[in-house]
Amino acid sequence: MTVTDVHVPTLTTPAAALAVAGDLAGEIAGGAVQRELDGVWPVDALRAVSGSGLLSILVPTRFGGPDLPRATAVEVLRILSRADSAVGQLLLSHYVLSAAIRGLGDADPAPRLYADILAGAQLGNASVERGTRTSAERLTTVTRRSTGDWVLRGTKYYATGALGASWIAVAARIPGTEPTHGATVFVRPEDPGVRLDLERWSSFGQRGTASGEVVLDDVVVADAFVVDEGPDPDPVTADPSVLGAFDQALHAAVDIGIARAALEEGADFVRTKSRPWFEAQVDSAADEPHVVRRFGELTARLYALEALLAQGADLVDAALAEPELTRPAAARASLTVAAAKALAQEFAVEIASGVLELTGASGTGLEYALDRHWRNVRVHSLHDPARWKYVHLGNHTLRGTLPPRRGVLL
Repeated sequence: MTVTDVHVPTLTTPAAALAVAGDLAGEIAGGAVQRELDGVWPVDALRAVSGSGLLSILVPTRFGGPDLPRATAVEVLRILSRADSAVGQLLLSHYVLSAAIRGLGDADPAPRLYADILAGAQLGNASVERGTRTSAERLTTVTRRSTGDWVLRGTKYYATGALGASWIAVAARIPGTEPTHGATVFVRPEDPGVRLDLERWSSFGQRGTASGEVVLDDVVVADAFVVDEGPDPDPVTADPSVLGAFDQALHAAVDIGIARAALEEGADFVRTKSRPWFEAQVDSAADEPHVVRRFGELTARLYALEALLAQGADLVDAALAEPELTRPAAARASLTVAAAKALAQEFAVEIASGVLELTGASGTGLEYALDRHWRNVRVHSLHDPARWKYVHLGNHTLRGTLPPRRGVLL
């Protein structure tokens, strides 16, 4: 999606951003079922978001942006994910990268990227690849040439956000350095040597994210768009960061947005279409006491998820508001968000599955696409394992151990 000359508004307050997100969500949700049935990617929805001003809410004020709280971006993503979880996940990396590049200060490529974001540009992701021992390892290389520019080579998978992106952030390694010596390289989809094969995405859920393959065949990149990150920082002694907590809060927002959509659509189906079980001796399935109680249980789980997510997102902003970011403040944010993400992997999946039990067999009709919520949340919740979040939470409770800083995973 290329940046155009169309005026894009700047949303200067959280209330304005959330209002726009709510209005857009109504429009996006209207076509979500049909897109699912037809296998259509949400390109029009992404275009609408691009022109709304929502993509620039984290741009720092010195670059002309509103610099809204991280919690606002988390809530925006939850609202959009409730409407269409593919749209939410497609924009997740945009907000993470928008926050990450502010660490460059005024150095390249921050000024160019922020200017494009203010004009409606979406940032996409091409970080993970197949064929490595772990998902953190990189085979893709970026090599400096004698001319001062670089050449990028490799193949990426799980490139969520490449669909609709004006810029794609590619994780690469620099040959001749330590294996953990990484670089982030910004390329455009139309650059020579960049090929998007997004139809290779074959998961049973989140189909609309088109999280397929990005092939990088000798892509020449100007020096300004290669960020040399150096070796990976030590996870214990590294300077504190809440970028990982912010990333995980956004992931949790996708799952929790799906859970609310599943609960609300399931309740509507039960009220309007499900037949009561004959033993209940009631006129509506919504009057069956067991159905009412189960909806209450699922609602309580959703309330807990939403509250914990909001608390974690607020702690991210609170840590950033301190005169100096400290390890304890970063740890509080990371652990709270980790709890929200881990519990979402359980409760959001339970909610999306549980409503199908309550709608009855008629709720499995393809024309309603209620199953999409379970498939989508089941797939997205596997982004990173909850079991390790519980380990860090347990270590903190038992020994006061602060969680390690590991990129954007905790």
